[in-house]
Amino acid sequence: MDHVALSYDERFLRRKVLTTAEGRAVLVDLSKTTSLDHGDALEMEDGSFVEVRAAQEELLEIRGGDLTRLAWHIGNRHTPCQFEGSKLVIQRNHVMQDMLHKLGASVTEISAPFTPEGGAYGNGRTLGHSH
Repeated sequence: MDHVALSYDERFLRRKVLTTAEGRAVLVDLSKTTSLDHGDALEMEDGSFVEVRAAQEELLEIRGGDLTRLAWHIGNRHTPCQFEGSKLVIQRNHVMQDMLHKLGASVTEISAPFTPEGGAYGNGRTLGHSH
């Protein structure tokens, strides 16, 4: 199956032309802005599908210390976070990196697909503060 590799930010879209791995231009025209996840698929007018894949991104891998406490500080700053057992992963940000070091975390710069935890209440990404 043909696919598109999109960053976390790029997977939040409503209307955009994407280029697939096979070089095909695909117009995505959704009724509302939607958060696409790794493994989702876009159905084309001809009934074929284009898989959505998480692209490699510049990230921070966080280990050590009290991960629950570190996750709280990350969430308190409304930063998307990927949970992977003994580590947390966030998008690269020097301010967050400095804060996490000061909180006792071991922080390593990595390049990997980013698939953070979705928003509360089953709505994908949490937007604004109306909740």
